[in-house]
Amino acid sequence: MATTPTTVDPETVKDVHRQFVTGVTVVTTVDGDTPRGLAVNAFSSVSLEPPVVLVCVQATSTSYPALFRSSHLAVNILAADQLPVLRVFAAKGHDKFADIDWSPGVHGSPIIDGCAASIEVEIGERLRAGTHTVFIGQVVDARTRDTEPLIYRAGEFYTPSGLTTITE
Repeated sequence: MATTPTTVDPETVKDVHRQFVTGVTVVTTVDGDTPRGLAVNAFSSVSLEPPVVLVCVQATSTSYPALFRSSHLAVNILAADQLPVLRVFAAKGHDKFADIDWSPGVHGSPIIDGCAASIEVEIGERLRAGTHTVFIGQVVDARTRDTEPLIYRAGEFYTPSGLTTITE
């Protein structure tokens, strides 16, 4: 983390991030008997051998304390038809699982029905990075469906079928 004050305009930094196309995920865990979750687009593969991923979660999120205490989490990659599910998990302050169909993963993390893919992760490291924590862990279970994922760029949502393939 840089220790010198930044002179980069925050709006320019936001504009840079808006150019990055990303998938849309809901990160979930169980806190006691209570499922918790939030929408996250800061998700990435770290390695395939062994299978390791990371997610970044803002420390002020209401789901953050449960994630920080947990040994496992799930990353649910939303399908193109799950924009209503995203809206539930992007909102604050209510029982997000009240109207969401899900089942517990191998280690209890909520796996949301209908996702394009889901993985359950054993959390190995928690690294503070400014206002966020980077959760790094090994994939212990994985599921996929033959359906298109939801895609996000610059405040808009897309389906892969709306994209154009570039050939050389």
